[in-house]
Amino acid sequence: MQRINAHLHSKNTPPYVINLDPAVLNVPFESNIDIRDSVNYEEVMKQYNLGPNGGILTSLNLFATKVDQIVNLLEKRSKPDPENPDRKPIDRILVDTPGQIEAFVWSASGTILLESLASSFPTIIAYIIDTPRTASTSTFMSNMLYACSILYKTKLPMILVFNKTDVKDASFAKEWMTDFEAFQDALRRDENSDTFGGQEGFGSGGSGYMGSLLNSMSLVLEEFYSHLSMVGVSSRVGTGIDEFFEAVEEKRKEFLEDYLPELERRREEREERKKKTREQELDKMMQGMSVDVNNVAEKRPIKVTNDDDDVDVPSDNDDDDDEDDETTREGLQARYAAAMEGKDEGILGDASFAKYLHMQR
Repeated sequence: MQRINAHLHSKNTPPYVINLDPAVLNVPFESNIDIRDSVNYEEVMKQYNLGPNGGILTSLNLFATKVDQIVNLLEKRSKPDPENPDRKPIDRILVDTPGQIEAFVWSASGTILLESLASSFPTIIAYIIDTPRTASTSTFMSNMLYACSILYKTKLPMILVFNKTDVKDASFAKEWMTDFEAFQDALRRDENSDTFGGQEGFGSGGSGYMGSLLNSMSLVLEEFYSHLSMVGVSSRVGTGIDEFFEAVEEKRKEFLEDYLPELERRREEREERKKKTREQELDKMMQGMSVDVNNVAEKRPIKVTNDDDDVDVPSDNDDDDDEDDETTREGLQARYAAAMEGKDEGILGDASFAKYLHMQR
């Protein structure tokens, strides 16, 4: 975050920075929106009797209740300000999420935050991988499975960022992702060198469980690799940052070309379903009202005056009654339809990218 933030500042295109990690003590960049300004992580743990992960999750849940205000602010900042024409609209928004993947990706608050952002802006996931720690086939495959789960959970364009390339070059990862035979050779080397720990059934020249599992997973993930962009960077020395932003631009176009049409299609389907639901509710209500009106009309007397007595007799003027009933019904129908049209479900109910992709009717 610090490196890409500094890079954008050096290009005179400062980003809008959001920190969503409530437990971090210090960050090496200035945040425009910081969850720590709204939620006290330590107090949350004390008040709710939670551990570290539970405290992060609850803090995110509390923060997510204000997501509509955050998105409204971001939308306002992304447009020119008539009152302050010298202030440039923001072009990029950087969001630093908690390092605990499960606390963000698989939580309701993380889903709400991602969906809300994706409903208003082209949104790309950058999955950061520690390159020196993923040099073995087992840790590499573990990272790929994590990435695969995040991709299919968020359904957003993703970039694999192999960090710390100043310590270890990431060319081996690109080779393993694009060349199946190269990964198989590396897998055999790891098995023969007892990299899997020498446990019974896990090693010994390709016949172990771990080798068989990794071999099968590499076949399964071959299609998954084709949908990803992979870049190697060094946050310490700054190499590969330009390539990272080139990949971001490619994924932005992919979002607009592939994801946005799907969003619009789902939005139209949702609006059509809402319209049909309103019509069905209106029909049911009007049918019920029609029954009530007819029951009252059948029992309503009229008073006729003659020279002898005042007599109450049933009304035979059905046409006038029907006319009055129809007028009343139309007026109520118009008011009810107007009320239904005026419903406002807020930003979470209005549009969210992932929600449309998950919708099935």
